[in-house]
Amino acid sequence: MSGSLNPSSLARLLGEWNLGAAPAYRELADVVRLLVLDGRVPLNVALPSERALAATLGISRTTVTAAYSLLREQGLLSSGQGSRGRTCIPQAGPGGGRGSGANLSGAPGLAVPDGILDLAYASLPASGEVVHRAFASALTELPALLPGFGYDALGVQPLREAIAGHYSAAGVPTTAQQILVTSGAQHALNIVLRTLAGRSDKVLVEHPSYPNAIDAIRAAGCRLVPVAMPANHAGAAGTGSTARAGWDVGALETTLMQQRPAMAYVVPDFHNPTGRLMSDAQRRRLVRAAAAAGTILVVDETLRELNLDGVASTPLAAFSSAVVSIGSLSKSHWAGLRTGWIRADESLIQRFAAARTTMDLGGPVVEQLAAAHLVNALSEPLPARLATLRDNRDALLDLIAGYLPGWQGERPDGGLSVWCRLPAPISTALAVIAPDFGIRLAAGPRFGTGGAFEHYLRVPFTLPPDQLETAVLALRAAQDKLSASPQLRRNLGAPPAAAIA
Repeated sequence: MSGSLNPSSLARLLGEWNLGAAPAYRELADVVRLLVLDGRVPLNVALPSERALAATLGISRTTVTAAYSLLREQGLLSSGQGSRGRTCIPQAGPGGGRGSGANLSGAPGLAVPDGILDLAYASLPASGEVVHRAFASALTELPALLPGFGYDALGVQPLREAIAGHYSAAGVPTTAQQILVTSGAQHALNIVLRTLAGRSDKVLVEHPSYPNAIDAIRAAGCRLVPVAMPANHAGAAGTGSTARAGWDVGALETTLMQQRPAMAYVVPDFHNPTGRLMSDAQRRRLVRAAAAAGTILVVDETLRELNLDGVASTPLAAFSSAVVSIGSLSKSHWAGLRTGWIRADESLIQRFAAARTTMDLGGPVVEQLAAAHLVNALSEPLPARLATLRDNRDALLDLIAGYLPGWQGERPDGGLSVWCRLPAPISTALAVIAPDFGIRLAAGPRFGTGGAFEHYLRVPFTLPPDQLETAVLALRAAQDKLSASPQLRRNLGAPPAAAIA
């Protein structure tokens, strides 16, 4: 791909980059570097001129010049004519490092070379016979719907009734009129953002949070208001795990009252990426604080069914009718279903449906009919899936403790991944060189704003134990490579070897 990036677009991608933690030119270069390595700024794209970017950001041209110079030294910006260098990936010198052209974005659905274990996103293969049987049943029911037009912005009635029944059984009385079917949870979030949050409106998010949600909020022109998740305390030596920390609800309450965001996006059920489960007491406090601030709570429940330890919790919508819930079958059954939903007050659902028609006119009918069967028998594939995931989780934590003793892996209550604290801020550097060791990663900063989380890496346990061992050995080899190569560390902005060991 080629082209150019105008200064306004780059400024939006940069967000709040100037935090005062380092010289301004270095902070600017660091955030641009992360945007390139995460794929949010494509390769071979001309960055804005020094003069234009300085004017847009309201900083001196000298700062931009120094930042671009640092990016060129790191191999992330070509030496183009004048100040219009093009984005590129660092090329290794003789004897090692990485080659060109590897995909570093961490975005799902992009081509992965054969032989590469993909740890960039957490998802499972289809739940086998269960999904196949649901589609077979859907095909027998399709003829009854063929006389209709096939357009339905709300979703087919059998699926809406099934989803409503699932909420009602969980203690949240729901009617089909309170459900809108979407093409996955990401589609649902985009509909909600278009309806509830205007450009420049504030949207509270946990920090870290789900990367694609962060991207959607930014793309909607909203201002992110991150609230830090508390760090965990290291567990016993050799366990590879850490004590549970939960949420800093006090910080959430304070931020809601001070910032009064239009919307808050939270993942209380096996939070992505930490895997934590919010307690019912914390849920009550969060709902009260949001109501007092006039903030609409949007709750992502896509991982709720992946409850590995069987800890009971109440859906957030049970505490307030104003809560907007987003769900999906992508994590529990199969992402290829592309079926999600929004549960909300009936008047909000009508607004969501009106906004949805500006994006599409409804989802595929056969997939919805199949999804209705899956929702009505939601528990059928889950016991076996959860047992496998528990084994995989334990295997991954043991492997990290055995092969990467300097890492602290947080034991998740549920979900599909382990959030690891690294011994040094090398997450992006690991992601850059990982394909050379047979794996693909999503760097920690992908889960935050302003270049945060270089000390962290999300490692899914969706692969079987033998492949997890291969992946962990590759992570160890990549870390060793960084430790042994001063030039590679400098090119990638990683710390000295002494800080990695």
